[in-house]
Amino acid sequence: MSQPASGDPTSQPDSPTEAAHPAAPPPDPSALPAPAAPHTPDQQSPAPRRRRGLLIASIALAVTLVLCLGGGVAAFLVLRATEDGAGAEEPTVAVEEFLTAVYKDRDAAQVSSLVCSAARDQDKISAKVAEVEKYAADYEKPYFRWSPPKVDDKTEDRAIITTTVTMNTADEKAADLPLRLTVVKTTGWWVCEVAEG
Repeated sequence: MSQPASGDPTSQPDSPTEAAHPAAPPPDPSALPAPAAPHTPDQQSPAPRRRRGLLIASIALAVTLVLCLGGGVAAFLVLRATEDGAGAEEPTVAVEEFLTAVYKDRDAAQVSSLVCSAARDQDKISAKVAEVEKYAADYEKPYFRWSPPKVDDKTEDRAIITTTVTMNTADEKAADLPLRLTVVKTTGWWVCEVAEG
């Protein structure tokens, strides 16, 4: 049995005609196209790219609109004596409860009970939660989750917590948004500022 011209003993003839005439002289090697790069079994064809630009922009907008607490920490430092309620026992617990109230429960009253007094404007919080609700209604069965909140910096009465919020939908759309939350302590820990990043 003669070996194919390519030098690959596992290659098969390209057509039935080629198999029927095994004694035909091999083609001139200079006339053959350059061989393709070998394909290894562990290589995968690139996955189709999801259209994520609009989804990422939408989730970024929704999260940014949840609480626009610019200056919340500064106002809190001035008004800290007016804090009422218990607050969370740990800064990461405050963040978990806050994210659950915003993204899973979508409960403005609950959100209001988890933020510092300087950021506790019920009308604004209600409007922001309604925007998240409307945003979620635009997608097929959206599901929000987040990475475990991580303490990046902590003092006796202030902590910076980071996490990444992920939204997945039933039609396989997904988006991630990293968040940095400032949590402050008086009677307990309260979310006082939310920023992207």
